[in-house]
Parts: sequence; C-alpha cells; structure tokens
Amino acid sequence: MTRRFRFHIAYAQKLTLLASVPLIVAVAAIALVVAAQSRALAEREINALEAQLIEAKKAELRNYVTQARNGFYFIYGSAAPDDKEAKQRVAQILSAMIYGEEGQFFVYYYDGTAIVSPRETERIGSNFRGERDESGTLVVDRLIQIARDGAGYHTYTWPKPSTGEPAQKIAYVTSFPSWRWAVGTGVFIDDVLATVASSRADVEARVQRTFIYIGVIALIALLIVFATGMGLNLRERRLADAKLKKLTQRVFDAQEEERGRVARELHDGISQILVGVRYALDNARRKLDRGDPEAGAPLAKGIASLGEAITEVRRISRDLRPGILDDLGLGPAVRMLAEEFGARTGIEINYSTAVFRNRLDNDAKIALYRIAQEALTNIERHSGATHVSIDLRGHRHGATLRITDNGCGLPAGESPQGLGLRNMQERMEQLGGRLIMRPADGKGLDIEAVAPLTHMLPPDPASSDTAKSDTGKAAA
Repeated sequence: MTRRFRFHIAYAQKLTLLASVPLIVAVAAIALVVAAQSRALAEREINALEAQLIEAKKAELRNYVTQARNGFYFIYGSAAPDDKEAKQRVAQILSAMIYGEEGQFFVYYYDGTAIVSPRETERIGSNFRGERDESGTLVVDRLIQIARDGAGYHTYTWPKPSTGEPAQKIAYVTSFPSWRWAVGTGVFIDDVLATVASSRADVEARVQRTFIYIGVIALIALLIVFATGMGLNLRERRLADAKLKKLTQRVFDAQEEERGRVARELHDGISQILVGVRYALDNARRKLDRGDPEAGAPLAKGIASLGEAITEVRRISRDLRPGILDDLGLGPAVRMLAEEFGARTGIEINYSTAVFRNRLDNDAKIALYRIAQEALTNIERHSGATHVSIDLRGHRHGATLRITDNGCGLPAGESPQGLGLRNMQERMEQLGGRLIMRPADGKGLDIEAVAPLTHMLPPDPASSDTAKSDTGKAAA
C-alpha cells in the first residue's frame, strides 16, 4: 500500500512538472521577447525624440546667429577689413546680446584670441588655440575651422556659467571672413539629455512592471496547474483506493469460494468415504467378536474406501497446487488436468501441445494452468458442452493456450461478468499478456490466453545437449 501511494505521488509530480516546465519556458520566452521589443521600440522613439529636440536646438541657434548678423550687417557690410571702430561697435552689440540663463554670443579671431565672451569676461583677450574639453575634444580650434569652412555645428563639454558644472553644449558658428572672425553662440543640452534619461527610466519602469504582470499571470497559471494536478491526484487516489478495496473484496470472495469448494469436497467426498470406512471397520470388529468367518469382507471394503480417500486427498491437493507443474512443466500438467477432466465428466477432450521443455517462467506457468483449470470448471458447470479442444504451444511472440468447446457460449451482446472469468482476465493483465474470449465456429466459446515473450526462459544448454543425444540414439 505504501509503495503504491509513493508511486502515485511521484507520478503526479512528474505530470505537474511536465505541465509546468513548458509553461514556465513559454512565459519566460514571452517576457523576454516583450521586454526586448518594448526596449527596442522605446529606444527608437527616444532616439527620435532626442534627434528632434537637438534639431530644434540647432535651428534655434542658427536663427539666433542669423538674426544677430542681420542686426549689425549694415556696419560690417560697409566697413573695411581694418576698420577698428566698426569692429568695436559690432563687438559691443554682440556682448549685449545675452539670452536666458546661459545664452551668449562668442567671437574668436582666426588665431584663437577671444574677442567677445560676455558671461566669461576673463577669457577676453586670451588665446585659446589647442584648448580641449574634459573628454579631449578640441574646442576653439574646431570652432574656428568650422567658421573658416563657412558655418556649422560643434558639440563639446563646457562648464555652465551659472553653476560651473560641465555639461554638453552645442554651438553654431559662422564666419566674418574679411575681419577673420569666428562668430557663434551655443546652448547647453543637459535638459535634452535629462528628458531622454527620464524617458529611458520610464521605459525601464514599464518593462519591469510588464515583467511583474507576466510573473503574476505565470504564477496564477502555475497555481492553477498545481491545483488541477492535485485535484487529479486526489481523484486518482480515491479511484485507486476504491479499486483496491474492490480488489481486496474480490480476493476475499475468491478465498471464501475456494475454502467453500474445499470444504464441500472434504464433506461430500472424503468425509463420506471415512464414515463408510468407520462403518466397515466397526462391522468387521463385531463380526470378529462373534467369530464370524466373513469378517474379512468388511475389512476389504474399508481398505478400498481408504484408497479412495487417499486418491481424493491427492486430487484436492493437486487442484490446490499440482506438483507436476513444478516437476515436469506446464505441458504435462495441462495434459493430466485434461485427462482427469475427461475421465470425471465424460466429455470428449482433445489435447495438443508443442514441446515446451519447461521454458515458461513460474508466473506464466501458474497463470496459464489456472486459466485452463478455471475454463474447464466453467465448461463443466455452465456450458453443456460435449467436446473440448485444448491447444498449448510456444511461438515467436510467447506462448498461447487456446480452449474451445461446443457448448452454449456467452449470451449474445453480454461481456463476461463471472468471478472466474474476471480472475482469468486479471491474471493475463498481470503478466502483460492478453485474454481473448470469442464465439467458437458454429457454437460454443473460444478462450485464447497469450503470455508475452518476456516470460519465456532461454533454452537450457544441458537440456538441448540431452535432446540432441536422445535424437541421435533414436536415429541409430
């Protein structure tokens, strides 16, 4: 019972695991795909947003420089290359053009000298050729180069005038070629970067929430699978317990039936014989006491009755467990069973077999013998048959016992319900074989029991050598 319980628990765990592992793998794969796709889509959107914001900043810078240039072009356009007064006026205009908290215009000579820097006045008059930011990017040299090429943008890291902290900056610079000036303005894009970083953080938060949602759904699904598995396990256990109780009851019924049969045979057979023996011996004793010369006749009758009792005891013992089955094998045991059946019932019986050489294992021998015994008992009690055919032989698929009678057979459309027939079916199921019951040709019942090849023992080399020797002697 304990072994069966453990088997059911292990089997249920295997079923639960078999159902849970694909679910977990599928949910994990879905979560990874959803996360990857969400991150990729969000990254594209964030990059597009960043590009749009930066382009807006660049357009704003270009507009600032264009407006500033238009504001003093009437001075620059009519001034000579060495007009110091015009240069001073333009520098003053640019110095006054500050905007926002960080916005300013800057002017460098082509040689790198700062001319205008209203928020960083300490730089005015100093040369900054070769200046680099904290990441090693050239600043003034690159601005001058862009200006000499016409106009353009440059991105670098620069300390914010309001805080002194370095931040990323985009500058737009153009050229006043006749004065050899690089004029431009810049804007810090830390707000853009902060917006992008916030968007990325929001994406990660959404992805994490998605993982949590998927995890909760997976957990609920696993709980459902587990609950379903436990429900099925409990149901199977209840069914198994009910079947076990039913089987136990059937075992008890079979035991009681067998005990009743033995008791009836002892009472109806041996008990009556022994009573007759006692009567004969008692009669002989009285005759001996009277000196009657015919006292030997009752003694002879008692001795004969004792012989019958001994024969009956042997028959009952053989029915319970035939010794010939262990000594000579299944073929001779079934032959003896058939001969005794024919002699006892008067039913014509035909028995044929192939030489087994005792190659069936013990379980198969007992099962097939009991099936033959039960089939003959049913034929005697219920069939009304006059002829029975028994065929026992081995083949490439195992061993087959076939019993055919010409009796009334099973009622049409009904399955076998008797305890004996169910016992026959269960014996073959335990062997892993099969039991087939079908109407015989004409009338009667055909019972075929097939034991699988796994219950056939390998040939005994000694038996094979002996058989060859006997065959040689017979040929000689």
